Amino acid sequence: MSIFYYDKTFDGLLSVVFDAYKIKHFPQTLLTEGDIEPMFMERVHTTVTDANKSDRVWAALRKKLSKQALNHIHHVWQSELPEADHLIFRYICKVIDSPHSVETHFADEDVMAMLKLAKKVSKDTMYLIEFVRFQKTKENIFFAPVAPDYNTLPLALRHFIDRFADQHWALYDIRRGYGFYYNLQRVEEIILPDENTLIDGKINPTLLAEDEQQFQTLWRNYFKAITITERINKRQQRQHMPARFWHLLPEMQN
Repeated sequence: MSIFYYDKTFDGLLSVVFDAYKIKHFPQTLLTEGDIEPMFMERVHTTVTDANKSDRVWAALRKKLSKQALNHIHHVWQSELPEADHLIFRYICKVIDSPHSVETHFADEDVMAMLKLAKKVSKDTMYLIEFVRFQKTKENIFFAPVAPDYNTLPLALRHFIDRFADQHWALYDIRRGYGFYYNLQRVEEIILPDENTLIDGKINPTLLAEDEQQFQTLWRNYFKAITITERINKRQQRQHMPARFWHLLPEMQN
């Protein structure tokens, strides 16, 4: 039983694939420095992330997989689940070793696991897009805290860049402590330095524009006005609007 060490980046994982085929030794476990080694296993190799190696592996995958299947690999990586990297590693090896496409071999456990997890991450990405509620700050930046189950913020950026290209905006993942800011030209990753910026996962009211509370009140009144009280179905509502998002939605606040 062997262990490969790498830096837990996506390019690092692709570099692991390159090294495994180069030295003709395939790991049963993937760890990073500081992880506790399982008993009865030996350290075999440490992979240094190399852009040239990762690019060559990705180029090989592009020749054998559809765009959708390639996206699935990215989605599974963004799940951040402990077993995701080794699942991707096994899947990539099967893609490389097979003379035919494996992406529709649903009888294969790894292929099916990739598809199921990718769908969960994709659904979480859509939830993020659907339930974002921007708030205007005093600096005329439209800010929205988000809390996805998976690390889907990078997967949703393209939507917001295309949809809000004429506005300054920021999305911040309060679970993972990072976000992205769009300045009308490019997107840059941010980390909020001030602990007072967010209070209980929400932007500090003192940082909001003067008319923001009025807009939120209007939105809540509109939401209330279109609600047909006699047809309220809480169970169905939770199916389409999971309760885990409610604390970030102004229309769900009393």
